[in-house]
Amino acid sequence: MTALLLALPTSGCVSKMRLDRCVADAARAADDAQTLQRGDAARLQEIAQQLAYTQSAVQARDAKLNDLSTTGHNVQAELDEATAINQQLRGELQRLGTDVDKMLAERGTLSQALDNARLRLDELRRAQSVAEERAQIFRDFQQRFRPLIDAGQIRIDSRRGELVMDVQGDLLFDDGRTDLRTAGKGSLMEIAHALETTSPPSSGRRFLVTANTDGADGSDPEGPSHRPKLTLSPWELTAARAVSVVEYLVSLGVPATSLTAAAAGSFDPLGRGTAPEDRARNRRIEIALLPSAESPPPPITGRAP
Repeated sequence: MTALLLALPTSGCVSKMRLDRCVADAARAADDAQTLQRGDAARLQEIAQQLAYTQSAVQARDAKLNDLSTTGHNVQAELDEATAINQQLRGELQRLGTDVDKMLAERGTLSQALDNARLRLDELRRAQSVAEERAQIFRDFQQRFRPLIDAGQIRIDSRRGELVMDVQGDLLFDDGRTDLRTAGKGSLMEIAHALETTSPPSSGRRFLVTANTDGADGSDPEGPSHRPKLTLSPWELTAARAVSVVEYLVSLGVPATSLTAAAAGSFDPLGRGTAPEDRARNRRIEIALLPSAESPPPPITGRAP
């Protein structure tokens, strides 16, 4: 129990560290933007001065051209000089234009980097919020089901990033049977109340009810009164058990739209051995809180004893 409470906030802390790091990166990017803007201002002032000088030279050239005499022997020399000045000015203007384009491109790249940093910050904040919400549900379930956890009937765990209530299969079903035991219905009543409380229809939360078996074929030795004895495969057995659990939860008030039944047969074992305790561990019903499609949550670390 102590280990769980210590380990539980880990994902939240990791997300917080990532959030702080991204905030620092954004601050550095903003500082770089301000430094670049100050440099841009100085450079633009220099360019403005050079343009003023160039404009003055152009005006001088125009005046010189206007003063040329078509009858003087220096006409060609004056024209050659004016042409050289014109070429020089053209080169200077081209260089200034290149510098301005380069500065605008650099500023555009920095602006894009800042936008990306802001987007990443928003994503991390949303992920942090989802992680905190799921961690709170984890703690609430752990507290609510403490007597059943201590009795070994239920485990609160996290598998593949999903919060899972692992209910002992032998508590709910007799060997090879698909109808719920009376002793197990009490536990399902408490689970139904918890699901109603934490997941009203407006929350959009969904739960996947998955039945698992230990690998041996199941049999319904007596069978319902309306049909003869039936032998079930692990797939059929777990599918029927999952449906039984879902139907009972719905009868207790859990919205049918928040539940999905699934069968895992014997292909998702927790215990890999053939010892009785391993087989008993694999005979279980898992009720998993599914992540939302809009913001897939990070895994919750830690488990209940």
